Amino acid sequence: MTSILTGDIINSRKKDDDLWLSTLKNALSSFGKSPKYWQIYRGDSFQLEIENPEEAFFGALKLKSYLKRIEGIDVRIGIGIGEKKYEDANITASNGEAFVNSGFAFDNYLKKQNLAIKTPWQDIDEEINIALDLASLTIDSWTQNSAEVFNLSIENREATQKEIAKTLGITQGRVSERQKRAGFDPIMNLESRFRKLINQKITE
Repeated sequence: MTSILTGDIINSRKKDDDLWLSTLKNALSSFGKSPKYWQIYRGDSFQLEIENPEEAFFGALKLKSYLKRIEGIDVRIGIGIGEKKYEDANITASNGEAFVNSGFAFDNYLKKQNLAIKTPWQDIDEEINIALDLASLTIDSWTQNSAEVFNLSIENREATQKEIAKTLGITQGRVSERQKRAGFDPIMNLESRFRKLINQKITE
């Protein structure tokens, strides 16, 4: 089992390509090397493989928080979980259930929301997609400051608010306020729930 994230950049044509493209490449590079694990195509679309399916939502949050640090930029992501039938040196030439599911989520579910999932399990799809729809009400409204604090918080899970404040040059109170506005705690509770549900299904 693996997970495939298919995404595209919202408002890419309204912004300087160099800014969001370099940010996207840096974010994707943290998951592995291109073109085996990720590739950007059609200018502003991408595919990313995260081999541990339970980490797929965390990966989507990481990408979202990276890109929404740029004013006016957002990203739509369809998560697909399933088997990988064929593996090529280039991710866009690989195929299997995970790729099909990711494409289905992207082409069908993202007409109504910017983050969705398709798995081999209908009950999981129903529960998680409702939760993602609700979580997106907060995530899609992140300001640059909220996205920045969220990103630092998930990239440095052991860091205290005081340490994050020092990195940003703001007070600890401001960090706390931005985490609350970003919905950090409830969103990470959902991320934990996601991990648990996917792990349970994989190990059944």
